[in-house]
Amino acid sequence: MSTSSPVYILGGHQTDFARNAAREGHGLFELMREAVLGALADADLAASDIESGHVGNFVGELFTGQGQLGGMLAAIDPAFHGMPAGRHEAACASGSIAMLAATAEIECGRYDCVLVTGVELERNVPGALAAQHLGAATWVGEEGQDAKYVWPHMFHLVGKEYEKRYGLKYEHLARIAQINIANARRNPLAQTRGWNYTDASFTADDEANPVIEGMIRRQDCGQVTDGAAAVVLASPRFAQAWAKRRALALPAVPRIAGWGHRTAQLKLAPKLQASAGQPYVFPHVREAIQGAFRRAGVADVSQIDGIETHDCFTTTEYMAIDHFGITAPGESWKAIEEGVIAADGRLPINPSGGLIGLGHPVGATGVRMVLDAARQVSGRAGDCQVEGAHRFATLNIGGSATTVVSFVVENEKG
Repeated sequence: MSTSSPVYILGGHQTDFARNAAREGHGLFELMREAVLGALADADLAASDIESGHVGNFVGELFTGQGQLGGMLAAIDPAFHGMPAGRHEAACASGSIAMLAATAEIECGRYDCVLVTGVELERNVPGALAAQHLGAATWVGEEGQDAKYVWPHMFHLVGKEYEKRYGLKYEHLARIAQINIANARRNPLAQTRGWNYTDASFTADDEANPVIEGMIRRQDCGQVTDGAAAVVLASPRFAQAWAKRRALALPAVPRIAGWGHRTAQLKLAPKLQASAGQPYVFPHVREAIQGAFRRAGVADVSQIDGIETHDCFTTTEYMAIDHFGITAPGESWKAIEEGVIAADGRLPINPSGGLIGLGHPVGATGVRMVLDAARQVSGRAGDCQVEGAHRFATLNIGGSATTVVSFVVENEKG
């Protein structure tokens, strides 16, 4: 497995995930345009500097009836007319697949400056219908048919697998939610930043934290969110000239140093059956993370300063903890109890608030993770900043760990 050629992150933008776009009379285009124009402004670039564009989106057709989002990107600025662009779909990993396509174009020398955006509109329909639409990432008609809410049910099953193999206490899941919600209060773009909770909200209290499906309760769930994010990526050649104009040293510019990507079968049950008797519940998730580490020249997770990981449910983050190697398999609870993953811990997870606290506009999440990682390593994360961070990892998961993408984002210490 070869190392990656660095791809530089020149700037980016995220919309406010607390907004309800439909109530504002806005849709996919307005969200995407805000993120894209914000990213160009942050990078101090013109639309004419962009040579190619990639859009991450999961279910635009179901929520809005709209497809062909590459053409929507082209409508944002006249300079985008004729520019190569396309849309990528891999459920909740759609944004990361768009990122991979963009980085591949840069690494192979096809283009030097590429825009990636992710967008999703999810709050324009009733909650039950939104849940049904998002269920398109299961094998429809083959799994989860009896569940009222299919994704809470599916990740309840992941929790049950941990419970069967290693034991699992709800208090550890609740603590994950509590940490991410607390982190989100410091994030001015977080969906839950002003929401009210009590101590009972993070317990197995059926009134304060009611059951959704199985062991999954209300606070265990990522949010249904409207939003978009965008980043501008560049080759070393373009980034060098860009940095020189700004009197910056190129090593100080955030870069994608490594990536990992794995895809498994669509149904959850065969994935769990295939890993029976193995230490990791999802070996391919572990492989994706290790692939990113190897390409970045990272020996293990001890060389990472923080993580933005997929917490569509608390059981997903619980899984990520041991799959990153923070603990031995099945011992994620140790990192929770010891405060390792807290904002002031040895290895903070989701200082942004994650999907539970910050929000989860599905197609945008993978892009948003990379943007937050870039802000962290360049000291631009505001009140969410992890002190001294120079290397962050991401983990973005589509479906029941069907599509898995991990990135390592870093810059050099000054």
